Amino acid sequence: MYLRKTYSKQTGRTYLSIVQGYRNKEGKSKQKTVQKVGYLDELKKEYDDPVAHFTAVAAAMDKERQAAKSVTITIDMTGQIDRNNANRKNYGYIIFSEIYHELEIDIFLKNARRHENFIFNTDAIMRLLVYTRLLYPGSKRASVLNKKRFFDNFKFSLDDVYDALTHFDKMSGALQQHLHEIVTAHYGRDTDLVYYDVTNYYFEIDRQDDLRKKGPSKEHRKDPIVQMGLLLDKLGLPISYKLFPGNTHDSQTLMPVLTEVKKKFGVRRIITVADKGLNSGDNIAYSTVLGDGYIYSKSVRGASEDFKQWVLDETGYRQLTDSYKLKSKLVPDAEINVTVKQIGKKKIKKKETVEQKWIVFYSEKYAARAKHKREEAIAKAVRMIENPAKYRRTFDYGAAGYIENLKIDKETGEIMNTEDTLVLDTRKIEDEEKYDGYYAIVTSELDDADEHIIEMYRGLWRIEESFKVTKSVLGTRPVYLRTNEHINAHFLICFIALLIARIVEMRLGGKYTISKITETLQNVACSHLDQNLWLFDFADEVTDECNAVFGTDFGRKAMTLQEIKKNFGKTKKH
Repeated sequence: MYLRKTYSKQTGRTYLSIVQGYRNKEGKSKQKTVQKVGYLDELKKEYDDPVAHFTAVAAAMDKERQAAKSVTITIDMTGQIDRNNANRKNYGYIIFSEIYHELEIDIFLKNARRHENFIFNTDAIMRLLVYTRLLYPGSKRASVLNKKRFFDNFKFSLDDVYDALTHFDKMSGALQQHLHEIVTAHYGRDTDLVYYDVTNYYFEIDRQDDLRKKGPSKEHRKDPIVQMGLLLDKLGLPISYKLFPGNTHDSQTLMPVLTEVKKKFGVRRIITVADKGLNSGDNIAYSTVLGDGYIYSKSVRGASEDFKQWVLDETGYRQLTDSYKLKSKLVPDAEINVTVKQIGKKKIKKKETVEQKWIVFYSEKYAARAKHKREEAIAKAVRMIENPAKYRRTFDYGAAGYIENLKIDKETGEIMNTEDTLVLDTRKIEDEEKYDGYYAIVTSELDDADEHIIEMYRGLWRIEESFKVTKSVLGTRPVYLRTNEHINAHFLICFIALLIARIVEMRLGGKYTISKITETLQNVACSHLDQNLWLFDFADEVTDECNAVFGTDFGRKAMTLQEIKKNFGKTKKH
């Protein structure tokens, strides 16, 4: 606060008032009258030096205001909302801002644009796209429309965003490598054990191209898809990703990803943990030749008769609890099918042998789960038999396998032989029941304890959960972009958002899911009240934990614009 002297040329008099300086929500300097004092000539009749006196009064009032940490505001009850500005902004993204800058993405992008001739700020565009992906997932156009929800000053157009996507595509590999190095330095990343899996994302388009192709969709859709292979470390933090055409088989994606990671990231021996979809002879041979390791699940029902007999044979099992048992054996000559390329001819499969350890365990919990899942499918199969005209593969996927002699139209998904007598395949049901609860693993780690191998394999749930996060919380699908460059940039942004979310989740001790964290931080928002004052209205147990871990001030009722900008400024210092 200070004393303002206003001179009027018309009257020749000076008017004194005590005013408070502030910056409005756009950052412009403004003043608000706190106390009207009076005309100087009249005040001289009462005070020897009115200017000195009321200057001291203003200083005392300001000192008292600062000591009390309170402000007095006057609200015009007839005032109207300013529709030209964002009157409500998110503050929770300050947590994401801290991790974004901790990962030095801003420095990387500033260095990468030095030799480019565009004028837009790639760091600002990346920040907006990452923050909106975490809090308000949607299209790139929606991200630009949402830019006023943040306190960052985002000055760019939608055209700038699309141009930046092309640049991000060029930087994708180098940026993933940069993130790996920073994560390793900050969090001690260990790549001796990695988790790998593949999922796909659909595009609502009719025509295929060289990347977006029709293939086995995880959602059983007919739309063209793109395959994405994702690699996680033991902490559950993403290491790298790679895109593949939608018709690429899962097992064909592992070798390119591992080759790239070992080459660019300087990783030595890797033990890859993956589901049975990646368990192929080619992948096993590849790991063996490079001296790497693997831990793969193995389908019991689809295994050889010798393997099935070994699983069902009670000999060798160790009963660890009343409902859990396991056994293992070393197999010096386990057979695998390896692809051999012949010049001028098609690829052929050749049998090779490797040394493996086989592990199988039985869990009553798994048995009950398998039985329940099958009973649901059988119930659908019964309904299909009773009324086959209503059947659609999309809605009753899996039930068809329990009906004998069923013929399905591949294009429409309808039952073709509706006039035939359809019956349940009871032999298949009885055969499946024998293997309920059994779970098999094959591994190259011959000397490692069985329990440790199983423990490492169980960590695979993290990558499955990561896919769920990208598809639900981050809204990665469907993808509306057209060019391969823009599509890859979109997945790069989703990858960065997932990494930031995982780091926040980890630093909060794994107490809260990413869904809960993003929901909370979305609710940590504030409304412009008066002058440069912003009013908050939300706090919960997650914000309390953030305050303890990140040193934030969530839970305060009000903050000035200067305080808010100062707090964001702290997150950008390395």
